[in-house]
Amino acid sequence: MRYNHHGPRRHGDRNALFCHDLVKKRTNDAITTTSTPPRQRRGRIVRYLIIAVGCVLIIDALVGDRGLLAMVKARQQYRSLETSLVRSREENAQLREQARQLREDPQAIEDIARRELGLIRPGEKLFIIKDVK
Repeated sequence: MRYNHHGPRRHGDRNALFCHDLVKKRTNDAITTTSTPPRQRRGRIVRYLIIAVGCVLIIDALVGDRGLLAMVKARQQYRSLETSLVRSREENAQLREQARQLREDPQAIEDIARRELGLIRPGEKLFIIKDVK
């Protein structure tokens, strides 16, 4: 068994030792140190940059100002406003019809006067029935 500054080394272990960017190779009993080729390092950096940019784009697409979550919230708000608008239009149509009846139909005016104001015609008698238990 041989010893070097990395600890014990077995005779059958002929693979290179890796230490960050340095590659240690064994040639004839002497250990030489070489760095990884610049082309490999550049390729690795480019891959990491592409992955990082891709992650940023995906995160922005999900939670950005115009991302997926903002679009879902906007659709929910649109549906709620659309429902509110339909209700308001229906109520507006009912009020228009009621206003038209009050302008054109004297019977409608009399019905509202009797129901809401408790008015009666001259000569009519009002009977109030009390519930006795």
